[in-house]
Amino acid sequence: HMTFFLSGLYLLPESKKRLYLPPNNPRGASDIGYLTDEHIKATLTNVRRAWLEGHEIGTHFNGHFCGETHGSVKWWTPQQWKSEIDQAKSFVKEWRTNTGWHDLPALPFDYDKELAGGRTPCLLGQDNLLPTARELGWRYDASSPGGRQVWPVKRSGIWDLPLQQVPFPGHSFEVLSMDYNMLANQSVNSTKAPAYNYPGWRKQSAQAYIAGFQRAYETNRAPFFIGNHFEQWNGGIYMDSVEEAFKHIAAERDKGADVRLVSFKQFVDWIDVQKPEVLDKLRTLEVGRQPVGGWKTFLA
Repeated sequence: HMTFFLSGLYLLPESKKRLYLPPNNPRGASDIGYLTDEHIKATLTNVRRAWLEGHEIGTHFNGHFCGETHGSVKWWTPQQWKSEIDQAKSFVKEWRTNTGWHDLPALPFDYDKELAGGRTPCLLGQDNLLPTARELGWRYDASSPGGRQVWPVKRSGIWDLPLQQVPFPGHSFEVLSMDYNMLANQSVNSTKAPAYNYPGWRKQSAQAYIAGFQRAYETNRAPFFIGNHFEQWNGGIYMDSVEEAFKHIAAERDKGADVRLVSFKQFVDWIDVQKPEVLDKLRTLEVGRQPVGGWKTFLA
């Protein structure tokens, strides 16, 4: 199972964009485009389907304001994050009122109960988000940039579940475990680079994810987090590469590897019932480090 981070604006028609009051930005402003009615209906269909298949629906908030400007999420206060979250929830919960499409089936979940965490735009603003997340009873936040493949900790009472630095085939440096970061290192942020590059980049991206998985599985068993956008960047190769990586991991599981592919909510359900002293020991294992004397001795 997976976690899908839904941008609230993707259920708000552009004709109703003035309902959105983004912090430090004009009414209705957004750094991502509003969807057409056809695409909103497709989003509703797929969000409904995803949840019924057992996936989690988190939040990616609304207007995706990045960068260094005054309006960026980087500078939002806890109170402004609360406003952004309240609006994201309202756009998801009140889509029928906002669209007028009363003939379509309802979303099959209560978003107030479903929402347990999110990921901020461009991985910015986590410090001021966390007090609000704690106040709302969130279980985790997935907004930390540049995490290492080690066992996670809580920040402000919230599980901090970052994207991670993983080996990047053919290079001495590591890359963040998300499609955009693969792209940034392959085509210098171009989403439509020359097509002759695509086969090699697709393979390199898939192998980066697989290398991250293998390193964790063969050493400290730290949970491995992968991020991905629904985009056709560079011919859709990043959608293909993450699918290839998941197929590889699932095949290892099916051959008997002690592996689970879970949503963030499922993961925190599991880690919350582990013994604190065991988690403390696991956190002593650095990236790529196996337990001395084997797992049975280490956990005894």
